[in-house]
Amino acid sequence: MKFKNLLCARLKKRYKRFLVDVELEDGSELTVHCPNTGSMRGCLAAGNPVLLSLAANPDRKYAYTLEMIQVNDYWVGVNTSLTNSLVREGVENGVVRDFGMIDLIQGEVKVSARSRLDFLLHRGGQKIYMEVKNCTLVEGKTAMFPDAITSRGTKHLLELAALKKAGHGAAVFFCVQRMDGEVFSPAAHIDPLYARTLAEVAGQGVKVMAYQAAVGPREILLTHALPVHLP
Repeated sequence: MKFKNLLCARLKKRYKRFLVDVELEDGSELTVHCPNTGSMRGCLAAGNPVLLSLAANPDRKYAYTLEMIQVNDYWVGVNTSLTNSLVREGVENGVVRDFGMIDLIQGEVKVSARSRLDFLLHRGGQKIYMEVKNCTLVEGKTAMFPDAITSRGTKHLLELAALKKAGHGAAVFFCVQRMDGEVFSPAAHIDPLYARTLAEVAGQGVKVMAYQAAVGPREILLTHALPVHLP
């Protein structure tokens, strides 16, 4: 996933969930759209360098979108609206080889009256359901998810376990958009229920995957799998 002409700025503050104030290089201030609904724990220190993209729609209220934040000299991809495209690109390009040769990838698949999962992969006659989570939190050398309590995330895990029990393939894919994590583990100190549920569904056959992305001003590229440590 490539970028052109990202605008450099420095973070001032985030507020109202979807808004971020930044200071441009000339000292002027700008309010930009934040596409990440999570807490972005560990990323929001005032003064952190950020990169912004200009929206294609000239009539949008906030012309710029927050794409990356620099934390401890590493760029972190925070635009969660791009995560599924990044993972799909990794599957199609053969970076993600856990499922072998995939015949077809479907996105946003309805699995119940009130819920969808991110992908349905077809391999021969097998269906593999996969939910993708964007990971921006690293503590020590451990990449972690979630960065806030997520009842929706826990529900997705239970749906994957039910699909596995019904005879389908099922996987949860953690996309780690920063390069300073060496392993992945659920953030049990933030959401102990999610961490326990992840370990339980893994024991029932749901595949737990974590892949790291190289994040930089010109490109974000899925690169390799990380070891997964479950409680």
